[in-house]
Amino acid sequence: MADAVLGFVGAGSDVNTGGNSTQNVMAYLHDEKTDGDITNLSLGELDITTDEFILDEVDIHIQANLEDDLVKEALKTGVDLRQYSKQVEVELRKIEQASIKDYIKESQNIASLHNQITACDSILERMEGMLSGFQSDLSSISSEIQTLQQQSVSMNVRLKNRQAVRSHLSQLVDELVVPGAMISTILESPVTEQEFLEQLHELNSKINFAKELSFRETLACSDIQDIVDRLKVKAVSKIREFILQKIYSFRKPMTNYQIPQNTLLKYRFFYQFLLANERTVAKEIRDEYVDTMSKIYYSYFKSYSSRLLKVQYEEVADKDDLMGVEDTAKKGFFSKPSLKSRNTIFTLGQRGAILSPAELEGPILVPHTAQRGDSRYPYETLFRSQHYALLDNGCREFLFLSDFFMVIGNSAFDLFNSIMGKTLGMFLKSMSTYVSDCYDSIAIFLCIHIILRFRAITTKRTIPALDKYWDAVLELLWPRFELILEMNIQSIRSTDPQKLGVLDTRPHYITRRYAEFSSAIVSINQTFPNERTNTLLGQLQVEVENFVLKMAAEFPSRRDQLIFLINNYDMMLGVLMERAADDSKEVESFQQLLLARTQEFIEEILSPPFGGMIAFVKEAEALMEKGQLDRLKNEEARITQLIRGFSSTWKQSVESMSQEVMRSFTNFKNGTSIIQGALTQLIQYYHGFHKILNQPTFRSLAVRSELINLHHLMVEVKKHKPNF
Repeated sequence: MADAVLGFVGAGSDVNTGGNSTQNVMAYLHDEKTDGDITNLSLGELDITTDEFILDEVDIHIQANLEDDLVKEALKTGVDLRQYSKQVEVELRKIEQASIKDYIKESQNIASLHNQITACDSILERMEGMLSGFQSDLSSISSEIQTLQQQSVSMNVRLKNRQAVRSHLSQLVDELVVPGAMISTILESPVTEQEFLEQLHELNSKINFAKELSFRETLACSDIQDIVDRLKVKAVSKIREFILQKIYSFRKPMTNYQIPQNTLLKYRFFYQFLLANERTVAKEIRDEYVDTMSKIYYSYFKSYSSRLLKVQYEEVADKDDLMGVEDTAKKGFFSKPSLKSRNTIFTLGQRGAILSPAELEGPILVPHTAQRGDSRYPYETLFRSQHYALLDNGCREFLFLSDFFMVIGNSAFDLFNSIMGKTLGMFLKSMSTYVSDCYDSIAIFLCIHIILRFRAITTKRTIPALDKYWDAVLELLWPRFELILEMNIQSIRSTDPQKLGVLDTRPHYITRRYAEFSSAIVSINQTFPNERTNTLLGQLQVEVENFVLKMAAEFPSRRDQLIFLINNYDMMLGVLMERAADDSKEVESFQQLLLARTQEFIEEILSPPFGGMIAFVKEAEALMEKGQLDRLKNEEARITQLIRGFSSTWKQSVESMSQEVMRSFTNFKNGTSIIQGALTQLIQYYHGFHKILNQPTFRSLAVRSELINLHHLMVEVKKHKPNF
């Protein structure tokens, strides 16, 4: 029932919101009862069981109502539903009447709202018309914009096409036009002016462009071909005359040809122009340059080499100046030389300084200046000066050829050889002649290392032009050096000690030659080691060691033999250590030989004064190791003689021994070392003597009290050590 009432109220509300709702309400209220009668309005006859209600919906409503809190409360309290329903209907009726009153009260406002809504509808309708007009106008404008865009794209394409055509045509016209300034400059200006060079570049580009157009059969090309050809002929003529004039200037005596070369490099485009446009003239200039420079270099180096030979030492080694040759008055190479500045055959001296960077790349010798000062030089100095001049000029020439004539690779090598080939051939021929008769092995070896260093310099400068020449020189020098070295080895091997004059325990001149020579070769060979050289030096060392042993065998006494061996080993070791590295095999070998012979000599000089004690100590130590020391128990008389003999004579014996050693050895430092070693060995033997006599077997000997205190002996011995 409550739902029905609410449905009625809702229906009334729907009716009142329709069009002209205010008038309908007013008419309805006018036809019905007054306000007082409205309150008596009865809804009791409202039928809620009409067929319009669907039973399913009724069940749903009933179920929903049962879920209502008020209904639940009413059911719990046991309220009569019919009475409760009537109460609800009364309340609803009151609410409905209040709602109708509120609606009537606001009827004027509702009517005003309706009028406003109607006015708004008309305004919106007019705006809709205006917007529709705007939309149609915009559609028209959009089509016009699209048309303008299409026209703009079309105009842009036409503009680009015209610009492209214009650029090609303008370039074509610019290349085809021969300005009057170009004509006047090519015809009248000297080739050395910058303006001529600039116009020559322009002319070259026009010639190339004309060639390109001729392949395309462009008709406009024929309009300028004649003018361009005439300008090309004129330019070629002027350039040819200029370059040939510069080349001919090389031929003037005392001319520094590097100056005109530098001038040509400034105008290297001239040859490029000739090579591109007149190859015949380019070949003529190239051939003329090759012929001129080939003659200049050949003449210069031939004259320079012949003048250098005039300042070489007059006395040079010959085939008899070998290491094993007897040192007589006729062959006095190691006596005072006849020339003040002459170096000896086997001594390096200051000759090795030529390999230092300062001298290796120093100024070349000026022959007439050296002659004026009466200076003389060894062959390697002349060789260095000659080949450094070759290196300097060769590198500069190769760079000039590569730059000016624009050649690389084999073409550059061929052009360089066509210029320098005759000069290099002359060098090799003269060197071959000299080397074939040269017996100065140090000079040859220095020349080899000069070439090795010059080759490293050209490699660093990335100038490979002289590499084949360096190899050819080394192929001449290496075999000769090895031959001379083998001749020296053979000379020592075949030396007869009995033919070398009076015997002397001092260092022999042959071993001194070897020491000087070996130290020179070893020191030079350290930078660029050569295995073949090391092998030959090893063979030479073996022969020298054998020679020393053969010479020592000529002495009758072992002491003199040892003195001779020690003096020679010490001398060779000292010379080698001045130049060679301390860890070289030559130094190590002679150190071992010297040490062995020194130990043997110490035993030899201790034997005469202290031989009895030394023999007793060695015998007793051997028996002690076997546990048989008691076998010497009956040697009291021998021990007594040894103790008293040592106590009475040791000081005199040490003094005599020291003087003899210092007289025997030429090297004072070596003699001092031998004395110290001998005294040290003596103290060790006496210490062993003390140790043996302290054994139980000899403790009962009364003579033990006469033994010298070991510490006292050491103090006294130190007084006899010479101070170096």
